[in-house]
Amino acid sequence: MTDFAQLREAMVARQIAGRGITDPAILEAFQAVPRESFVPEGLREFAYRDSPLPIGEGQTISQPHIVASMIEAAEIGPEDRVLEVGAGSGYAAAVLSHLAGDVFAVERHAGLAREARERLAALGIGNCAVIAGDGMAGMPDEAPFDAILVAARSETVPDALRQQLKVGGRLIIPVGGEDVQQLRCIVRSGEHRWDSHDLAAVRFVPLLPGTVAEDGGRTASNHKPARDLTLPQLIARHRVPLPPIEDPAFADVFDRFADKRVVMLGECSHGTREFYEARAAITRRLVEHHGFTIVAAEADWPDAAVLDRAIRHRPPRHGAERPFRRFPTWMWRNPVIAQLMHDLHAINRDRAPDRMAGFFGLDIYNMSGSIEAVLAFLDETDPAAAAVARERYGCLTPWQSDPATYGRMALNRGYGECEDAVIAQCRDLLEAALERDGEAFGAAMNGRLVASAERYYRIMYYGGAESWNLRDEHMADTLGHLLEHGGPSAKAVVWAHNSHIGDARATDMGAVRGEHNIGQLARERWGDDVALIGFGTHTGTVSAATDWDGDREVKRVIPSRPDSYERQCHEATLECGNERFLLVPGADEALRARLSHPMLERFIGVIYRPQTERWSHYSDAVLSRQFDAYVWFDETRALEPGGHEPHEGVADTFPFGV
Repeated sequence: MTDFAQLREAMVARQIAGRGITDPAILEAFQAVPRESFVPEGLREFAYRDSPLPIGEGQTISQPHIVASMIEAAEIGPEDRVLEVGAGSGYAAAVLSHLAGDVFAVERHAGLAREARERLAALGIGNCAVIAGDGMAGMPDEAPFDAILVAARSETVPDALRQQLKVGGRLIIPVGGEDVQQLRCIVRSGEHRWDSHDLAAVRFVPLLPGTVAEDGGRTASNHKPARDLTLPQLIARHRVPLPPIEDPAFADVFDRFADKRVVMLGECSHGTREFYEARAAITRRLVEHHGFTIVAAEADWPDAAVLDRAIRHRPPRHGAERPFRRFPTWMWRNPVIAQLMHDLHAINRDRAPDRMAGFFGLDIYNMSGSIEAVLAFLDETDPAAAAVARERYGCLTPWQSDPATYGRMALNRGYGECEDAVIAQCRDLLEAALERDGEAFGAAMNGRLVASAERYYRIMYYGGAESWNLRDEHMADTLGHLLEHGGPSAKAVVWAHNSHIGDARATDMGAVRGEHNIGQLARERWGDDVALIGFGTHTGTVSAATDWDGDREVKRVIPSRPDSYERQCHEATLECGNERFLLVPGADEALRARLSHPMLERFIGVIYRPQTERWSHYSDAVLSRQFDAYVWFDETRALEPGGHEPHEGVADTFPFGV
């Protein structure tokens, strides 16, 4: 049974106090209001997530820390009269009722206003009145107010609301255009005078006569001072244009990172052709010209070991299985990886063994194989539990915030009863695979893997932050052992998803959910010797499945949201005409500062669900702290599976016939 009191206490500590709001009265007000009472019954278990939640009529309940920030700025006293514009479910009004003398709230949707009144009454809150009306007009009959809080953006401050402030009163409203706004505090300093100052960059839906709608964005000119440029214009000014990937000069641009010991190359999806081709070109350059000998990937160690033997001109191990045969096969069994293995094999031909480049898997063996074992077992023993498992593995990602999806994943009894049998099956899979690796270093790495695998399998079975953290700790430790084994001059290029290589502390993963990743751990271990390079796109197609273990589909990527970093980069392409570019946030202070404002960022894994994209694939991030550089392709294509025919000198058993 959900312990809402414990969740509420954690929310106040992490999402509000943890973000710098320490006023005891505000913290106590949030602690006193049961947020679960202000969301639909089917979503109550998600009431304390750090994300908006749907409340009906196409509206949402705001994130708690946004509400807290506005309340803090309003400086509300115990005798104050407060107006809230955009009451929604009534949650903010309930919190305000614990801080002010009287609260008045306006909500355009009559049904929501009625439900808000009922909720407040049920909680015994008697100093709060909710009416259905036009928020832009305020409540002139109840004016003047000591404070007015507006939960929607406006390009200008409505005069009616300014006029309804007392002298000395404060109006808190998001002001600005369609991408990022400033949370503005307007203080009425005299009968005909209002002073204002900006508090923080925010993103809100627009304030319209009595309603809220979707937002969008646009920009112009590149010869103004930086302070007068929009973010897309600033990006366009400081971008480094990239030639086509097949041009040898493409990878030359990345020589600026060649002095690093670790270069991590990301991807915002696991099924985009341009990301693979670009990373392959950069990897070839770093290996051939800059002394990188470790190519490490978000892949399973035993599978990658088969490729490693081949590219280092070693015979295949007797009895070794063909690698990467499990879902999602397209991630590694594709023509781009095949060609890269061919190229590394050629580069290694004239090198001494200790200078050869190797290909290594960083992942705990074997997430995909282990999940396959879970599903196979449950398909036979409990089909209903198998359906639950497929849903869980399809969406338990650190960026997932779709309450409806989570709601379909409640564990049933059969799922829990299968745990021990499934864990044993996963362990047997691992032990059988590792028996085939007898080399000293490989055996040592396998021993480390076995030490953490069973714990991982067990927490993976249920999912959550602990599973994510253990997996990325294992990947970071494996990278560390590879560098240690390679000696003090060893250098590594790492392939992994943006969610793994972008510093988790700059995203909701770390700031809110306590998750870390290999990018963060690498920075903590090797400092400035690490370069984290993210990859992004606006639209196109992608290879992905709808559910875990489902068929690969070529899906259309919805154009990026107006309130996302991706849309800023897309608008920059319209400014400058470059569809490919490299962005280095630290190259310009104005750019770095503007990219320090949190915005949404898109994450697509092996699962893509366009119908719930906002909740399933977007999360808050601070790009300038997340990455050292960002590679942009405005429109991208789906990664296709397949490979090449065998060529001379490589056994037929080598994967993809490279």
